[in-house]
Amino acid sequence: MARTKAPRTAVTPGALRDRVRAAAAAGPRDAELLSHEALQFLLELHDRFDARRRELLDQRGALRERLRRHQPPELPPETKEVRAREWKVAPPPEDLRDRRVEITGPPERKIVINALNSGARVFMADFEDAHSPTWGGTLAGQANLVDAVRRRIEYGAPDGREYRLNENVATLMVRPRGWHLEERHLLIDGRPVSASLFDFALFFHHNARELVARGSGPYFYVPKLESYLEARLWGDVVRTSEETLGLRPGTVRVTALIETLPAAFQMDEILYELRENSAGLNCGRWDYLFSAIKQFQDDPKVVFPDRSALGMDTPFLSAYSRRVVQVCHRRGAHAMGGMAAQIPIRDDPAANERAMALVRIDKEREVAAGHDGTWVAHPGLVALAREVFDAGMKGANQIHVPRAEPEVTVEELVRLPTGAVTEDGIRRDTRVAVRYLEAWLRGEGCVPIDHLMEDAATVEIARSQLWQWIHHHAPIAPKRRVTTALFRRCLAEETKRLRADLPIPGPTVERATKLLEKVVLAPSLEEYITVAAYPQLEDRTGPEP
Repeated sequence: MARTKAPRTAVTPGALRDRVRAAAAAGPRDAELLSHEALQFLLELHDRFDARRRELLDQRGALRERLRRHQPPELPPETKEVRAREWKVAPPPEDLRDRRVEITGPPERKIVINALNSGARVFMADFEDAHSPTWGGTLAGQANLVDAVRRRIEYGAPDGREYRLNENVATLMVRPRGWHLEERHLLIDGRPVSASLFDFALFFHHNARELVARGSGPYFYVPKLESYLEARLWGDVVRTSEETLGLRPGTVRVTALIETLPAAFQMDEILYELRENSAGLNCGRWDYLFSAIKQFQDDPKVVFPDRSALGMDTPFLSAYSRRVVQVCHRRGAHAMGGMAAQIPIRDDPAANERAMALVRIDKEREVAAGHDGTWVAHPGLVALAREVFDAGMKGANQIHVPRAEPEVTVEELVRLPTGAVTEDGIRRDTRVAVRYLEAWLRGEGCVPIDHLMEDAATVEIARSQLWQWIHHHAPIAPKRRVTTALFRRCLAEETKRLRADLPIPGPTVERATKLLEKVVLAPSLEEYITVAAYPQLEDRTGPEP
């Protein structure tokens, strides 16, 4: 049954203006998106939860400290009973039972239409890794989703092509930004608001009731969790929001991305905290690699090989993937696989065939491992991924399919990779990082590089590997080690190539180069490069259409 709508204390327009202020104008739909009611809802969430958010961020770093003291990771002793007890998450709603192929992308207007029309079961509109958080772009993304939910979204391309929704479209999910990020363009009491609460509150306020009326619901992916307490915070935000709008308990559904190493030891607990509202866990494998490097940054004996050598058959990544399946299925939840970032290569059939073969191998591995669905970054991969999961998964999901295999151990999760660091690997990481950063600073968060769709997770892996290799003097050949001079030479050469490839090189090239050099050569590893880059972001205003 539906909840009785929770009573709310009205905030007068004057009081709201005294506390909440937009630091910039974005476009003609500001008044709609940043209405008095929407900002009051955001303010209520802020007042109730932001202090806890800040406290939890201050508590991050416990695993790194254990590793620095040469103590092995452990499952949280205080939640032993949660892991031992028999319990299940709520069964999925009808439109989330079958998630065999999900497509992701930024909330840009044409991309939203193409993704919803792609034939995937789910489209995740991403305000986090695939989105460069300009103020204009962020509000345009919210406007695009308002229009998509109401099936009135259209787009007229400069070449005259018209884009509209098909009759049957993917189920919409939204990924707000992580707890660590702030939205500097909206201030509450003079401080930037939590980007997580901002993204969630605007989408929820404007669309929750409409989605329910259309037979769906407000569904979310939540990123970058580092503890079950951070999942508990999301659970409390969700339940408060349901009560505020008088929605039935469990209307909101949340899939938590397991994309940090600390979260890998708390999967049961994360599901438990979200259980009434849970929609499972996802293998955010690129960010997971970055997190592993970050957690082990103090150990000179831990040097990861070239990124090209870190496939999902790497033992510690395979263990992580299997543990997601084991925990989720024991608790009745979806275990979602990882991203295929390949882009169809239309001008080289042989190269395209090789790329698609890699996608097929990866998806066959996932469905055989027990995953209930997978991610792709391009509509051209939907049919291939669907074909693999159709062949390997006979029902809507594999949650109830018995599997006889040993439980993944804590030791397996930290059986770290070994392998070669090469000059080609150094150059590739440098090229990807500087090109992605330059595009991100211009407002593009999803960037094709070397026939792969790259996002913020990629640049985090690339620059953290470069830092690790330089900081720990990684060997690259007999009697040769990675040096600052080698990195600077690669960066200069790749920056020169970038300038030559851009139609009109702008100031973002120099900004990206300087920023990458700064974080790679810093004495300690920067927590998130997007946080360091945010003040330099070029903003764009106005709606997309």
